[in-house]
Amino acid sequence: MSQALKIENLSKRFGGLVALDNINFSINHGDVVGLLGDNGAGKSTLVKTIAGYHAPSAGSITIEGKKVETYVPKVANQMGVETVYQSLGLVDLFDVAENLYLNREYLRENPILKWMGWINRPKMYADAQGVLDQLQIRIPSLKAPVAQLSGGQRQSVAIGRAVAFGRQIVQLDEPTAALGVEQTAQVLKLIQHLASQNIAVVLISHNMQDVLKVCNRVLVLRRGKLVANETITPQTEPDHLVGLITGAKTGVLDE
Repeated sequence: MSQALKIENLSKRFGGLVALDNINFSINHGDVVGLLGDNGAGKSTLVKTIAGYHAPSAGSITIEGKKVETYVPKVANQMGVETVYQSLGLVDLFDVAENLYLNREYLRENPILKWMGWINRPKMYADAQGVLDQLQIRIPSLKAPVAQLSGGQRQSVAIGRAVAFGRQIVQLDEPTAALGVEQTAQVLKLIQHLASQNIAVVLISHNMQDVLKVCNRVLVLRRGKLVANETITPQTEPDHLVGLITGAKTGVLDE
């Protein structure tokens, strides 16, 4: 599989605080990589740096063979990186299609109507249905306000929006948090489907069972350092992952 993301000697400091300390790893297309660590380990900082919200203090990020030169979210988006945070970023009063294309709405092709900002709703709804069908996401109606959807459906809409625009790397921050068993299974199935579409997925999760179900590799951060980069095997146990997070076990850096 081809390489989607390469992180080299990445460090991030906030004043005297070292949030990330000389991180190195790569992720291929089709990988689902679990990003693990206790609170304050550096997971969110790493995800936000890849997403363009933070500029590294040292090191580099390469996406699809191109080094990132400017660290802003718009550039990360243009290079194919999308991130779904726990807040999801959905507007409850807007319907499914409006949320999928939020701030990226299609405008009418007629020059005058386009200048006036008229939205091309028929095209938006048609393409939104295509995105949901591609990801095998079942939503009762594209015109339903997302406030009426279940937690799993809302998470699916947020992931669908990311995939609609981020064809290389999708980062998911605790996507199954606060979901029931059935909704969690729905989201995990969607993550597996993303991998089957050759998308690289970075999954932050505190649920070791979820990680073992969908991830083929784990990256473990502790106090800003990468302490493990291990392949998930059928023999990998939840207790092993917990031990890597707490420091009770020594991790392997496969790369």
